[in-house]
Amino acid sequence: MTEPTTDVASAQAFAEAFQKLREQIGRVIVGQDQVIEELSIALAARGHAILVGVPGLAKTLLISTFSRALDLDFRRIQFTPDLMPADITGAEVLHADPETGERSFRFMNGPVFSNIVLADEINRTPPKTQAALLEAMQERQVSSAGITRALPDPFFVLATQNPIEQEGTYPLPEAALDRFLFLIKVDYPSAEEEAEILRRTTGSLTSEVEVVLNAEQLVQMQGLVREVPVSDSVIDYAVRIARSSRPSDEAPAFIRQWVTWGAGPRASQNMILAAKARALIQGRFHAAAEDVDAVAPSVLRHRILTNFAAEAENVTPDDVIQQLLQETQAHPSALDGDRAAGIGS
Repeated sequence: MTEPTTDVASAQAFAEAFQKLREQIGRVIVGQDQVIEELSIALAARGHAILVGVPGLAKTLLISTFSRALDLDFRRIQFTPDLMPADITGAEVLHADPETGERSFRFMNGPVFSNIVLADEINRTPPKTQAALLEAMQERQVSSAGITRALPDPFFVLATQNPIEQEGTYPLPEAALDRFLFLIKVDYPSAEEEAEILRRTTGSLTSEVEVVLNAEQLVQMQGLVREVPVSDSVIDYAVRIARSSRPSDEAPAFIRQWVTWGAGPRASQNMILAAKARALIQGRFHAAAEDVDAVAPSVLRHRILTNFAAEAENVTPDDVIQQLLQETQAHPSALDGDRAAGIGS
């Protein structure tokens, strides 16, 4: 078992590394502190994320800046209706040796063979191509011509969606969205932040991003996330949140009124993993109920399917989640358990 002093030192080193990561990203990206934190949590928890926001909010720049600060291979895939699965995963091509004239098939790696894959406007390509990427996300490998090829480690898919234009798109089904740890909302910058963006981007100065972590160090930190202890009361709290989101006889009245499908067990798993990563990023070697509260909206918003009654009343999944958290916190057994164990202090 790891000694407590070692645990504290590991958590502090983890927090310092991600603080340096934030500082480097801040050289290029103005504001978006919540988005940067959630992306950091997703990377630390070894999860994929999908960013939703209107064009021009620097989603692509943010992801590419992350890859530069982490010294990771980065590939961008611009999804279009004519994109084929082989365009993502790669394919076998006929190769002719110029000296001997001998011909043979060789596998040419697709852009998915990278540490960070930006799936730009993932809802613009048909389901067959989406499925090829989602298989790689889940299995972290690609199978072609009877041969299985492992993807690099670490491997992340960071996808983007435009919430405005829905004509000619292929929305991801619920089962596909469930593969993403987070659905992160990217909002407009404040007036001050927008003014700073103009100062930085309309002049001649450019900002250099220094490398904070390499692939090997990041993989070690991902392993550390798994070692963070979580009390049974916090696990019960995450389970109650997920189970309460499902419309059943035991669910709150507003869930039965507004929700068609609730979150599955993967939501509970992801809330705990993300809570562990958040705790480490804040320098704590234990996850508390407050961490679950912080990550729950991004874990749940793409896993809760609202019905027509909610749409008629302009109730969004985020509205449901906020009320769900308030309802669950009204029975504070998890929070009291944390305090009793000295965890939440």
